Amino acid sequence: EIVLHLAAQPIVRDSYKDPRYTYETNVMGTVNILECVRHSTSVKSVLNVTTDKVYHNNEWCWGYREDEPLDGFDPYSNSKSCSELVTHSYINSFFDGKIAVSTARAGNVIGGGDFANDRIIPDSVRAMFKGEKIGVRNPYSTRPYQHVLEPIFMYLTIAYRQFEDVRLADYYNVGPDDCDCVTTGELVDLFCKCWGDGAKWENKAEKNAPHEANFLKLDSSKIKAVFGYKPRWHIDECMEMTVRFAKVLQNGGDIPREMDEEIRIFAYGG
Repeated sequence: EIVLHLAAQPIVRDSYKDPRYTYETNVMGTVNILECVRHSTSVKSVLNVTTDKVYHNNEWCWGYREDEPLDGFDPYSNSKSCSELVTHSYINSFFDGKIAVSTARAGNVIGGGDFANDRIIPDSVRAMFKGEKIGVRNPYSTRPYQHVLEPIFMYLTIAYRQFEDVRLADYYNVGPDDCDCVTTGELVDLFCKCWGDGAKWENKAEKNAPHEANFLKLDSSKIKAVFGYKPRWHIDECMEMTVRFAKVLQNGGDIPREMDEEIRIFAYGG
């Protein structure tokens, strides 16, 4: 009855290496999911999770709203813009008023359990495990950072609430507050502070590197107004929990137990 579509090829730099696979996964993957929904008699609520990078990036200082033009630059970002447009077409052509279909565009997430390549926090954790300095490609680029549990809880909220009331189906930004938009260098400074043990980073800016956005921020006023969304953890708490998870992993601890405990703290405090 409820479909959550989060599958993707999500790495910007990988999308430059293999754009065809990126489009096949992120665009046709969305088509395939929506085709299944179209032929289903049981589905009532669908949420397609895309990214904050779907917008045409003007490098301006204010956040993008849901009605801004969709035009991602690189193959990953653009494929997610296409995923949004595919979803819009299916809503207009097949689902309008019959099935609740929304998209959610989240900012950069941090937290335990991310082992992807070319992401700053996983790269930082790997460097710590090896006893090396952290290499930072773009220390001056600014991004909205939030703990992964923030958007996850909102995805579940959107899917459930629109299941109850189809009129809530829409396009939503799920981003942190302005205080959580920091440069990559500031983020890694905070990581090193939380990690301790003399953790340090160095500027590893690359010449002729593939294009990545320099400044990107979301305006999440809409989801705050509709669902009463309010971030529970800001950047300091996000990093503390991220480092906490990584150290449990490093020490061979009980990861499922740690995940359950972090979810409990996030949901209920303590």
